[in-house]
Amino acid sequence: MLGWYRDPHSHRLVKGNSETFFGEEFVKAADNLGRVLAERKLHLVYGGGSLGLMGCVSTAAHVGGSEVVGIIPKALSTGNITGKTVGGELTVLTMHEQIAKMLDFADAFIALPGGFGTLEEIFQIASWAQLTIHQKPIGLLNINGFFNKLLSFLDHAVEQNFISQTARKLLISASTADELINQLQNFVHEPDPTMAGLEWSIESSKKRKLDLSLRL
Repeated sequence: MLGWYRDPHSHRLVKGNSETFFGEEFVKAADNLGRVLAERKLHLVYGGGSLGLMGCVSTAAHVGGSEVVGIIPKALSTGNITGKTVGGELTVLTMHEQIAKMLDFADAFIALPGGFGTLEEIFQIASWAQLTIHQKPIGLLNINGFFNKLLSFLDHAVEQNFISQTARKLLISASTADELINQLQNFVHEPDPTMAGLEWSIESSKKRKLDLSLRL
């Protein structure tokens, strides 16, 4: 997942596949995303490395003049697993710390086609938005219809009442970088009424006692 930011205190985050074997249309779209971010003077925070789609986006954004920061777990920063990070690099200890740091840095999130890691982060960021941990827009760059079946599954989950209509709206999709970024910039978070009262600040959590009573 990738992200961008307009100044050193706001970012956009992007996540995508770090493998090296996929169709040329994916590479072109990832490169174009990096170019569009730079043209719009949006800076980039991503999962580090230089391989795969993340490498394409980060390289294009960096060459175009965007500030680029890779946040990468120490275990992945050595050897040839992900390649050398483009731009600045922040090393963390765990995958959880990586996504938490990305959440702090980013103004919005963009996911490119990818595997288990990408899918995990899409749903983690989306579930955190549903829980009102953040109110940042989340976009899927639907290159060559890659996410079509995933989006159909989510619509099916809505029909079966496992996902609310409000939660479903948290995931935005578009087939081009320009269209997706436009939608992300116009996004207005619509809180789920059942989650609106949640308070995640440390101070409030200290004040609130945990109710462990069993309700039958």
